Amino acid sequence: MKEKDLNGKALAKKITEEIRWKVSAFHEEYKIVPRLAMVQVGEDPASNTYIKSKQKICKKVGIETEVHLLPETSSLEQLRAKMKELSHDDHVHGVILEMPIPAHIPYFEAVRGIDPYKDVDCLNPVNLGELFMGDPLLIPNTPKAVMRILKEYNVSLQGKETVIVGRSLPIGKPLWTLLLAENATVTTCHTRTADLKFHTSRADILIVCAGRPKLITGDMVREGAVVIDVGINVTDDGITGDVDYEGVYPKVERITPVPGGVGPVTATMITENILKTARMIVAKKNPYHIRRENSRLWDAKECETDTGTDR
Repeated sequence: MKEKDLNGKALAKKITEEIRWKVSAFHEEYKIVPRLAMVQVGEDPASNTYIKSKQKICKKVGIETEVHLLPETSSLEQLRAKMKELSHDDHVHGVILEMPIPAHIPYFEAVRGIDPYKDVDCLNPVNLGELFMGDPLLIPNTPKAVMRILKEYNVSLQGKETVIVGRSLPIGKPLWTLLLAENATVTTCHTRTADLKFHTSRADILIVCAGRPKLITGDMVREGAVVIDVGINVTDDGITGDVDYEGVYPKVERITPVPGGVGPVTATMITENILKTARMIVAKKNPYHIRRENSRLWDAKECETDTGTDR
């Protein structure tokens, strides 16, 4: 790690220890081990990698996992039936529909089948709606990781010109809401924005989640900016972010490296959400008091504490 790097690995290690302790305490109190179910339709290589990564982080904190592999030819009805089965299984506390899913299955219809109280990726329209209303049951993992990094490294958002490059449903759009809740002044751009440089070069805080390798170059960033690079792209030169790290580094105040930045923290946010859904199930799906206890991001006095495909 370099001097200006926002060290996601170090933060992820810290959070992992916290979650391990909380999972242990949960088990001691209720004699229940939180469990994540991952539903995969077809064996996409990238999906296999994501599953192994989740299994690894869950094992570290004491969360059990199971994988439900459906044939690639499965229909929407068959997928929804599996989702319904897991929704009614009290031994399962979190459900993830692994992406990508086959093209013949409508994305929005598929994610509607995830029980909102077990939707640890926060994809169900119910959860996204509550997020945009300012009273979230759960917060999507990557946006939550970005907010956690900014808090950990004391990056103030109050009144700051904050530019998001990326408008995807899982990342860009939820980030807009979360940043507004912290009183940032937010502009959302995307890969079709005219004169993208005009917007990025005036940002105090620049968050890039467009899925385009090295989209942001040194001339597109203002001196002293804080840059959060959410992108992970596999290229002939290896893994790279959406930001030209070497070209941007001399100008910025802080920056997340790729790898080692947002990615590790996102993985820990998944375990945090699983523990929260497990607590809701213990409360017999009456989440009101748990929501008030855990969603401090939306409380004015304590907001400092916690912290789609067209891009």
